[in-house]
Amino acid sequence: MSQCPKAAQTPLADASDLAPVQHLWVKDERPRMGLGSFKALGAAYVIASHAAKSGSAIDQSPLAGRSYATASAGNHGLSVAAGARVFGADAIVYIAETVPESFAERLRGIGARVVRGGKDYAAAMSAAQADAAANGWILLSDSSWEGYTDLPHLLMEGYLQMAAEAVTQCPQVPTHVFLQAGVGGMAGAVAAYLRQEWHDAPQIIVVEPADAPALQASIAAGESVFADGPDSIMGRLDCKEPSLIALNGLARDADVFLTLTDEEVVSALPQMADAGLATTASGGAGIAAAMHPQVRARLGINKDARILCFLSEVPD
Repeated sequence: MSQCPKAAQTPLADASDLAPVQHLWVKDERPRMGLGSFKALGAAYVIASHAAKSGSAIDQSPLAGRSYATASAGNHGLSVAAGARVFGADAIVYIAETVPESFAERLRGIGARVVRGGKDYAAAMSAAQADAAANGWILLSDSSWEGYTDLPHLLMEGYLQMAAEAVTQCPQVPTHVFLQAGVGGMAGAVAAYLRQEWHDAPQIIVVEPADAPALQASIAAGESVFADGPDSIMGRLDCKEPSLIALNGLARDADVFLTLTDEEVVSALPQMADAGLATTASGGAGIAAAMHPQVRARLGINKDARILCFLSEVPD
């Protein structure tokens, strides 16, 4: 990571005015490597690892002739495209019909080839998988499933960077950590690192959209299940099937799984913006949960609590 010219530690903000607790720390991933989200640590890290193993210098386009394909509803695609561009590879990003054209233009602006791949994320992923197999491309998903774990595991390793920074930045060990989740990659990686460093000290809470409780439902069922439901405004968390690696890790490391409705998250966004923490419903779901009085009451969070949250992306 240190070899990246845009690599720099992101800040830890004190947002204690948002909730009646001793401390509410927010790890702010919006400035991460100029890409606007924590996802910059994921796919680009995988591609950089491949480049490092090639034996060629960065300025020699070490991955020229290699192609990476993925499906994305947002920031993961930007990370794939950015990593591919830096190291001379091609990026093909499949997006659903519902993804705004403005996002497609952002991807094209950093060199990706954009393919519309069906009505939803699952259809786009199926198209990416099929075309990657047919064309000899490398499929680089931020999720994992039976038979596809190596690259997602390496991708999650990249996310450990923000957890490591948070551990050094927090002046005290938090009593509670809120982690928003889609397929669970970020939550799984961060939870594993925090357990290693802080052991059982913090209670780790995973937050999902009420319309996509894939991790919560899978934990309850004791196996991976598909959580079918309507579309959520938390689009980048609106994942109906969990990552296998993340599910296994969170079953071990997380203490509580809870959901918030779209309305509960959206109602908290103006207060976040007023506190200098403007983000999307997806990026602020963990903070919204920590702000919610009923959530705090359920978890026994009082005025002496020290809470750590992660703000994962810039506003759209």
